[in-house]
Amino acid sequence: MKRTDHDDYLLIFCSDGRGKLTVGANSHAIEAGDVILLPQSVAHSYRANERDPWSIYWIHYLGQQAADYTDYLAAPETGYSVFSVGTHPHFRTAFQSLLEVTKTGYDTATFLTVSNRLKLLLVELGQDKRQARRHKGLDLTATQTLMREHLHSHISLADLAQAAYLSKYHFSARYKSLTGYAPIQHFLNMKMEYACELLDSTTLSVKAIASELGYRDPLYFSRLFKRTIGVPPTQYRHSAIPLLER
Repeated sequence: MKRTDHDDYLLIFCSDGRGKLTVGANSHAIEAGDVILLPQSVAHSYRANERDPWSIYWIHYLGQQAADYTDYLAAPETGYSVFSVGTHPHFRTAFQSLLEVTKTGYDTATFLTVSNRLKLLLVELGQDKRQARRHKGLDLTATQTLMREHLHSHISLADLAQAAYLSKYHFSARYKSLTGYAPIQHFLNMKMEYACELLDSTTLSVKAIASELGYRDPLYFSRLFKRTIGVPPTQYRHSAIPLLER
């Protein structure tokens, strides 16, 4: 299929096999579980793989809210979108249900039912796409922002991993590969760096600084500080050269 122009919106779901989509100079290998969303006026072509031809559901749609729902799914950098939602039977059933509704007849009630089911499907696809993107990688900036927000208290590895939508194992491995530190060790380094700033710029007592960082026991804080920085807090305060590598 090749279109140089089209005046509606097109949604394609590949349920089996493989195919290829071409939009301008961009080519996309399509596999089972992939979704294609093409807005109006986007020239494109697509075809089945000769050795493993695909099975697809496709929907052309228009309407006053069509652009809003499409923008929710489309990639802003290209204007269209290709992404995977997997081969979970839920999506196959959702597409199939749109076809089943047409068997009841082409009346107003049928069109309203199909329209609402399509809107729900587009929203679900968008949610699944965003969830998949979160699972795919680690947003280091967001993770470290979360750490800084907890410098006055504590945060666990489980909390950090959950916020990153990763298991503790995968979160720890990815964080260390990006920073060279285990996440909790890096969080401790950030807390001790903040303690150094307080020792350098304020006259707060060691006990007050420990409390500021969420430690009830100043002796425990002092041991952590020495283990991380190399000297106790009081010695650091009187040192002319900060010992923590910033």
